[in-house]
Amino acid sequence: MELPTQTYRVTRADLVRYAGASGDFNPIHWSDRTATGVGLPGVIAHGMFTMALVGRAVAGWAGAPDAVVDFGVRFTRPVVVPDTDEGTEIEVSAVVKEVTEEGLTRLDITATCQGEKVLSQARALIRTTR
Repeated sequence: MELPTQTYRVTRADLVRYAGASGDFNPIHWSDRTATGVGLPGVIAHGMFTMALVGRAVAGWAGAPDAVVDFGVRFTRPVVVPDTDEGTEIEVSAVVKEVTEEGLTRLDITATCQGEKVLSQARALIRTTR
């Protein structure tokens, strides 16, 4: 069973806010010159910010944040955020892989940006509250 796709817009302003909240002020997250200077295609979103957006989708599917029992990802591709008002979008989808005897639901998650997968081995275990 597929769950409804969730879409999240990411702008440079979001990266600035996340940097302030997380304390991660690495210039690859705000400076095109630095990002391209180290071989990146441009400014990239913080990996943990990307994971947090996916976690928001998981919590939504579960019905509540405290219904997320386990959640993990591997980062495979950076989310490049252009210096425009529109920024970029991350699309998050999931498939129910199993419902355990304990009533927990295993999800396989896909997160893409510009048609490219940005995470691998993204999985969650949730306790549904609906």
